[in-house]
Amino acid sequence: MTYEAELNNFAIAPELLPALVNFTRVAHHGNFSRAAAELGMSPSALSQSVRKLEERLGMRLLRRSTRHVSLTELGERLLAEIVPALNVINTAFVSASESRDTPSGILRLNVSRSAAEIVVLPHLAAFNKQYPDVIIDMHCSNDLTDSIAGGFDAGIRLGESLDLDRIAMRIGGPQRIATFAAPAYLQEHAAPITPADLLQHQCVTVRLAKGLYQWEFEQNGTRFDVETRNTVITNDGDLLVDVVRQGLGVGCAFEASVQEDFAKGTLVPLLEAWWPTYSAFYIYYDSRLHIPSKLRAFLGFMKGRF
Repeated sequence: MTYEAELNNFAIAPELLPALVNFTRVAHHGNFSRAAAELGMSPSALSQSVRKLEERLGMRLLRRSTRHVSLTELGERLLAEIVPALNVINTAFVSASESRDTPSGILRLNVSRSAAEIVVLPHLAAFNKQYPDVIIDMHCSNDLTDSIAGGFDAGIRLGESLDLDRIAMRIGGPQRIATFAAPAYLQEHAAPITPADLLQHQCVTVRLAKGLYQWEFEQNGTRFDVETRNTVITNDGDLLVDVVRQGLGVGCAFEASVQEDFAKGTLVPLLEAWWPTYSAFYIYYDSRLHIPSKLRAFLGFMKGRF
């Protein structure tokens, strides 16, 4: 018989299951009061439950006296047959609980390209080693897609991009937007002294979902935009940096994305005194209740790494 057929042929009345459990506890204790205390119910309610079971089965299961309760012959036979079945049910519950608590399955994340590079990628191998049964499915996008509405388990964005009603966990510290160029470009063009000088330079910029990125700078706590003369536009942050490395113009990106280039000398930082600072990245999700074990594992892992 197939699993579906067994479900279709399931004939036991649902109310009999708790009554059978109640019966086994009374048989174990030989006393309604002690059994009721274990089950968290009143002795009268427990007695009524067992009596209805007897009426439903058409047999007397217990001999009752003022001081003691004992099993009838039919009660002993029923007890011997149902205890193994109840143990099987209990084992199934334990197995299901363990499966729930063992992180596994597909964890769908909606992340910006920068978040994927700066926050997730450096720690992905370590997470996979610790939780090999969790598959990370990353959707990288620079738009502000609602991760929950899109069927994702969580999203990663800068704090400025979060909805106020989302639960969020901070990962890492504030992020700066760096301005830079390749040595080859600076051999042919004088480095800009102020952000306003960028209008005299070739610039490589990124296209966001809401349009071209407006280059932002900051001085004495005041944020301002600067107009740029763009010669290359892309919607991919990695490609933007590659184009700047080729000496095609000045670019800007998160400082963490180009720190290695600065250390190697393949890119040169510019206008550092005006770099704007943004809040940290945040992992955001929908509810503190019923968090899947795969997401709970990811949250705990990332919290530990940062």
